Amino acid sequence: MSQESIVLGGGCFWCLDAAFRLIEGVDDVVAGYAGGDTTNPTYYSVASQTTGHAEVVKVSFDNKKLDLNEILDIFWVVHDPTTLNYQGNDQGPEYRSIILYSSDEQKQVVESSIAQVQLLWDDPIVTEVKKLDTFYPAEDEHQDYFNKNPQLGYCQVIINPKLTKLRQKFQNKLKAA
Repeated sequence: MSQESIVLGGGCFWCLDAAFRLIEGVDDVVAGYAGGDTTNPTYYSVASQTTGHAEVVKVSFDNKKLDLNEILDIFWVVHDPTTLNYQGNDQGPEYRSIILYSSDEQKQVVESSIAQVQLLWDDPIVTEVKKLDTFYPAEDEHQDYFNKNPQLGYCQVIINPKLTKLRQKFQNKLKAA
């Protein structure tokens, strides 16, 4: 198995966490914080908009089953990369679209993917792209949030429609039930 990981932010981390957990070849998803300039951020410090961090997920995948381009294709589908610092009702820099790569090879794939996906959008892609410095895992209650709380309003109204769209567009990439 050849393991690779990338850190992605596209709104509330609960949405991306739930989406990537459905994908065959994704071995682990960890909700967390990255892209900021303080150490050991917490959910509340990030929400205060004083740390510079975004809510993100670290997606670890077997690149023999699923390549980075496929991971990015899913990322583009489950959020709007043309909105600066918000997704839906979630507003603030902690909800920005961001990709944090770990190698020059990943950076090249990311830049190529952005160029391709830009052709699909009328508005410019505003996704921030930068090298990953430090990833901080979020608190336990934020890990696998959707599967632990499927009945909650946010999960029903915000996350479920994204998962429905994902299931429709990527049927061939879903894990067996």
